[in-house]
Amino acid sequence: MNRPYIIGIAGGSGSGKTFFLNRFLDHFSADEVCLVSQDDYYFPVAHNMTPEENKLYNFDLPSTIDNEQFENDIYKLIDGQVIYKKEYTFNNPNIEPKMLEIKPAPILIVEGLFIFHFKAIDELLDMRIFLEADGETALQRRLKRDLHERGYSHDDVMYKWENHVVPAYNEFLLPYKDDCHKIIINNTNTAENIQAITDDISKELREKILS
Repeated sequence: MNRPYIIGIAGGSGSGKTFFLNRFLDHFSADEVCLVSQDDYYFPVAHNMTPEENKLYNFDLPSTIDNEQFENDIYKLIDGQVIYKKEYTFNNPNIEPKMLEIKPAPILIVEGLFIFHFKAIDELLDMRIFLEADGETALQRRLKRDLHERGYSHDDVMYKWENHVVPAYNEFLLPYKDDCHKIIINNTNTAENIQAITDDISKELREKILS
């Protein structure tokens, strides 16, 4: 297999990155695209923490990611190898982690907060996509997710937002915005807007990569 076309997709918390990715992946079959998520490479520390320790621990730092393994798995996919990785469940005891089987494909998507900051990974990217939402919109999305899906208290969410999430975004992601090929502003919750954008990008990739 030829070297895959590698797309890096990054956005701050609440930028709508997951929704964008899901709509984007809808355009392709499993043998056309594969996805590697930075979130699955957190060092396994959360399961040993008390709720208070979890609140104070800053997950929004590059040092919390096993970047070496993340990078090695990307190289394996480039080399045509299948990788196996246990899913990260964000310290949710109600979720049984799945073993992920990721097969190489002509298009490789790498997503996560630090993918542009990790230089070795950034240098592999053929296309960089930056998702952005204004602060209040992003915060409301974060609150909805963490309160309902992850069981955090309002105070815990706000503490992490103010002390971890926003500083990390400003230091480790925002400086790379202007170097990205596509900047997508996602302040609405209207599916049609994101659908139209993913339609255009997928059409471009089909003509350039998959034709």
